[in-house]
Amino acid sequence: MSDMLLIVSFLSPLLIFIRILVTLLRNKNSRKKSICIVVLGDLGRSPRMQYHAKSFLNEGYHIDLVAYPGSDPLSTLVKNSFVKIHYLKPTPLFNNIALPKLLIYVWKTIWQSINLLWILLINIRSSSLMLQNPPAIPSLPVCWLFCRLSSTEFIIDWHNYAYSIMALSLSPNHPLVKITKFIESYFGKKADKNFCVTLAMKNDLNDKWTINANVLYDRPPKIFKPIDLEEKHAIMMKLSKKYQEFSVNEDDACIFTEKLSNGEIKLKENRPGFIVSSTSWTEDEDFSILFDALNEYESCCSNENLNYPDLICVITGKGPLKDFWNKLINEKIKRKEWQHIKVVTPWLENQDYPKLLASADLGVCLHKSSSGLDLPMKVVDMFGCGLPVCAYNFKCLDELVKHNENGFHFTNKQQLCQQLKTWFINFPNNQQQIELNKKFKDELNKFQELRWHGNWSSVVLPCFNN
Repeated sequence: MSDMLLIVSFLSPLLIFIRILVTLLRNKNSRKKSICIVVLGDLGRSPRMQYHAKSFLNEGYHIDLVAYPGSDPLSTLVKNSFVKIHYLKPTPLFNNIALPKLLIYVWKTIWQSINLLWILLINIRSSSLMLQNPPAIPSLPVCWLFCRLSSTEFIIDWHNYAYSIMALSLSPNHPLVKITKFIESYFGKKADKNFCVTLAMKNDLNDKWTINANVLYDRPPKIFKPIDLEEKHAIMMKLSKKYQEFSVNEDDACIFTEKLSNGEIKLKENRPGFIVSSTSWTEDEDFSILFDALNEYESCCSNENLNYPDLICVITGKGPLKDFWNKLINEKIKRKEWQHIKVVTPWLENQDYPKLLASADLGVCLHKSSSGLDLPMKVVDMFGCGLPVCAYNFKCLDELVKHNENGFHFTNKQQLCQQLKTWFINFPNNQQQIELNKKFKDELNKFQELRWHGNWSSVVLPCFNN
């Protein structure tokens, strides 16, 4: 009798699971225009997947979003009754127990697998599922399993390769890197549809794994646009109340702009140069290149025979290495190594970030690309705001940034510093820079003619209509 009770107690959870699964298969939602979008990361910091959701929403789709909480998602998604957001639970960590990193990784993978599959089985009745890759583990096998059990279309949106990112902190020959690469190749070939971010990635997916993907270039939504001087003054004044680097001892003025007694707003003639960089503070961005270039620029500013303005460098974003770089910045400030340069690392509200980009004089992108096959969305945002960019060069960067046409390429600190000096010498009255800026912005105006939804409608929507 006791053995029978033991067997029953063991089988009960399995029977419940099978019953849920059978219910799912029997009660499959009959709506064709529905999609589940899965991000094994912070939803608010996954702009491309949020843009996918907005575009599907514009086409009358019901949307389920599965992701981790963190930064605020777009308000249009949060407030719409056609959108349901299902948040994953963070992995419980044993902070008081010293465990090997491999064991922690295994535990995290098991927890994420169960949590993700449970949410999908209980909540999702969509006809299609689109998964952001990377990360690949455990989201690729879990989402594939769910899609096959529930007869749901399985779609992968390739932003990069998970194995190439993992190799940055481990090594290309590490067992975990090899396992991740196998999982990406195996389940990538089982997807019903694939999209990717560059032509170079499309070719690589096909050549390496015989995966046929459609190229969907990132394009800026309409919120990323040039702004007028009044809007620039407003965002600068807002920042000056929070960050002393922007403030001055004048009423209705900041370090860049001022409002005259007649109400007119003007740029200050003796203002500093304003550069901006956006980052997720990860291993694929080496900020030592920027800081070394700023060190050299500082030396130029100290030369009285050269006419270079002071610089304010704003670096936005969150990420694991932010504290490390902030510590280095603070050390430079304490040692007074930068007398003509100020660096600010704010986290901005969604509505303020595009205005900050549109107010800057020059953008800097240090994204190296672990695979050499993806493009930095931060540059797309900058281009949408009409901001020329100095971007670290890698093999497919030409698909976005064209050297001396809409921005600059650099590969080391010397090249970046030279570009800063070219841009800011005799600022803001350098006629050569003014003409170069006009040339760049003419190209960026053409880039801005095709926005996210227009591009999405020509690439993604036909795949669903068919």
